[in-house]
This record gives sequence, structure tokens and C-alpha cells, in this order.
Amino acid sequence: MNGAMQGVTQEQVSQYSQLPWLTLLVLCLPLILVSRRLKIYPTIWWVLVLLVSMAASVATIFQSSFLVIAAVLDLSLVGIATVDLLLVYLYANRGISVTRSIARTCSLGVPLDSELTIENRSSMTLNGRVRDDVPEFFECSPTEHQLRLPPMGRLTLARKLTPGKRGAFELESVYLQFYSPLKLWNRQLCLPLQNRLNVYPDMKQLSDYALLARTNRLSLIGVRKTRRVGQDSEFERLRDYSRDDNYRHMDWRSTARRRKLTVRQFQNDQSQRVIFLLDCGRMMTNERDGYTLLDHALNSILMMAYVALSQGDSVGMLCFSDTIHSYIPPRGGKSQMNRLIQAGFDQFPRLVESRYDQAFLYLSTHCKRRSLVVLATNVIDEVNAAAVVDYMGNINGQHLPLGVLLRDREMFDAADNPDGDDFKMYRAAAAADILLWRDQVVKDLTHRGVLVVDAFPDELTAPLVNQYLEVKAKHLL
Repeated sequence: MNGAMQGVTQEQVSQYSQLPWLTLLVLCLPLILVSRRLKIYPTIWWVLVLLVSMAASVATIFQSSFLVIAAVLDLSLVGIATVDLLLVYLYANRGISVTRSIARTCSLGVPLDSELTIENRSSMTLNGRVRDDVPEFFECSPTEHQLRLPPMGRLTLARKLTPGKRGAFELESVYLQFYSPLKLWNRQLCLPLQNRLNVYPDMKQLSDYALLARTNRLSLIGVRKTRRVGQDSEFERLRDYSRDDNYRHMDWRSTARRRKLTVRQFQNDQSQRVIFLLDCGRMMTNERDGYTLLDHALNSILMMAYVALSQGDSVGMLCFSDTIHSYIPPRGGKSQMNRLIQAGFDQFPRLVESRYDQAFLYLSTHCKRRSLVVLATNVIDEVNAAAVVDYMGNINGQHLPLGVLLRDREMFDAADNPDGDDFKMYRAAAAADILLWRDQVVKDLTHRGVLVVDAFPDELTAPLVNQYLEVKAKHLL
């Protein structure tokens, strides 16, 4: 009889010893489900809470008197976790505002400053981390910041963004992660904050050119002086002296009479026209130094456009692949440079066959006045090379054609280094054969009266500008 009663008592104690675990499971499971819906997640401190509950439950196995203590402990832990959850949800749910300070435009490869300002108008301290949105093809330093913001506090965080690709990008959100007061919960917030960022080609070369031109040091970037043939300037009027005027144009007699520095202004040649045809097809998809051939060509074209506009010429641009992407009619003035940049900054090479026929037909329809037509492309196979030779040669007479062909440095390196095993020798022979064919294409263009700039992508700017200055000096237009 006593043995039976002792067995029943042990069985009841064994069942009751599982009660703390069941209580914790029943009360915590809804709590965790609600927290996940609110994007509030348990932290590592929950492990310590579970260890305390487990120790109390294990103690009830050896000492039944700990059963009530374990149950009270479990209820207390669940209550504390619930209060901690409500605090991080209710008090930090409102009163957090984020603003971003960033420029609307930047240059490719040039670091850009970005500042994030966080205001905490809630009644609890925010401890955690913050991460701002990073567009694709961007590098960010640092990627995230530690966050400790007291109530009614403000914090400004700075970072640098380095764009690796041209185009229009969107910064959409700011991501916050902070802990509850007891650090049992980790809350994640995604605050919408939109900013548009336009990445343009590197315009630093334009300011460098302007500085070197003022100081007569253009030879440092490979631009050589070209002597003009004949006289191409006549006296136009007197005007006030400006900072960049040549002192040799100073009119001292008028300066003495007016008691103000006065220079003679000369009338330049009649404004000429330059139109760029930018190939955005498959020929321009190869990369060099992390940039596509189209990137290199666009940088050089914008540099030449800047020089042409400073010479008083009108500049236009046509971007095409298998269709016409954009067309900027030739105009002069400083504002035209902005139009060219806007038209070209979001153009990317496409894996399609370029339609030279559509491009030159569009050109003949919209530009009937004689112009310097600059086609920036690449020749890879006989089909596209024949199209380039035919269309560039056919416009000779009506326009002055200039073909810009981009070299493949790896091809030249392979042909120049035949030493090694049989594979390298065969590779060098194939590269040399392709380069001979390419040289014949350049000769065909020259024989048909087409000016040619044949250069490596990263060395294109100086030869292109020199060719334009030579055209101006020899009055070829």
C-alpha cells in the first residue's frame, strides 16, 4: 500500500516537474510569434533566460519543493520579456526621424560625401546599428555605424560613396537595428527615405584642361600646340579686361583714356559644327580598367566637346545601337555641355548589333549643313568593319568624317609577346593576323578620305583633341 502511494507520488512529481517547461512554452510561443510579425526578434540574452528556466526545472526533479519556485520564475521571466517587448515597440515606434544629405549628381569613380541625421524624439535610448542604402555598383565606407542616441538626441553620421558605374540610381531606405532596454529583443526598422543620384562621367578632366589652358601647360596631358594656317581673326571691339585674357591683347591707349584695363577682342572663325555618333552596341561592351569601351569613348567625347565649345563651335551628339537612343542638335554656348552630359550619362552598351544605316540616315535627315562627324566605335569582324568603311566613306564630301577606333590592349600585348609555349606562339600569331586585318581597315578608311584616330581606350583623349585642333588649324571644315 505504501509502495503504491509512493509510486503515485513520484509519478505526480514527475508530471509536475514538466510544468515549468510547459508554462514557459505556452506563454513564450505567442510572444515570439507576435514579435516576428512586428519585426522584433529575440537576442542572445534569451539563451540566458532559458538556461535559468532549465536550471529551475532540473531542480524540481530532485526537490519537489522547487516546483512552485520554478513556475513563479517562469511567469516572471515571461512577464519581464513581455514588458521589454512592449517598451521597444510602443516607445520606439514613434519619434524616430531620419534625413539624408547628399548631392544629386556625382562623377564616376569620384568619392561622394553622404550624411545621415537621426533624431530620437522617443523616451528611450536607442542602442544598436544603422545602415544606409547602398545602390548597386557603389562602394561604401563605412558600411554601417554604431548607434547610441539618448532621448531627444540627434546624431549625424558621415560616409563616402564611390560610384562604379554611370547612370541614375535611387537610394530608397535607411535600416535601423536597436535593442530593447533589457536587450532581450532586437528591433529592425526600415524607414523609407528616397534620394535620386545621377552619376556622370568624370568631369574632373574638364577643369584640369581649363586650368592647364589658362597656364599654357596643355602639353602635360598630351595636347600639343598646332599652328594655324593663315589669318583667322580680325579686330571686333574693345571690352573690359577679364582674368583669363592674354596681356598681349591689352590696348594701353584705351586703358589710359578710360582709366580702366581694356583689351582688344578679335572675331574668330565662323562657328563650325561637330556631331558625335556614339555607338552603344555590342562592339563597345569590352572592359578596360573596370570601365567599358563606351565609358572611355564618352569621357573623350565630352572632353573634345568642351574644347570645341570653348573654340566657339556648335556641338551635337547622336547615341545609337539597334535604334536611336538620343539626339542633341548642334548648338553652342556653355549650356550645351550640360545637355550633352545629360544625354550620355545613362547610355550603356547593349548586346545588340548596331544599325549604322539608321544612324547615318537619321544624321542626313537632321543635319544637312557640313559638319565634322565623329564616329566612336570598335571594329571586331568584317561585317561591322565593312559597314563603318562604307557609311563613313559615303558622307565624305557632304561632311568631314572622323573615325575613332578603340584598340584592344590585350590583343596588342599578345602579338608583342610570342615567347613561351606553343599555345602562346599560336595566340601571338592569331593576334598578329587580326591586327594586320585591322590595320587594313584603317588604311581603307584613310583612302576614302576619312580621318582616323586609332588609340587605346585609356589614351584616347589627347589624340582626339589633337586631331580636332589640327582640323581647326588646317581649315578642313
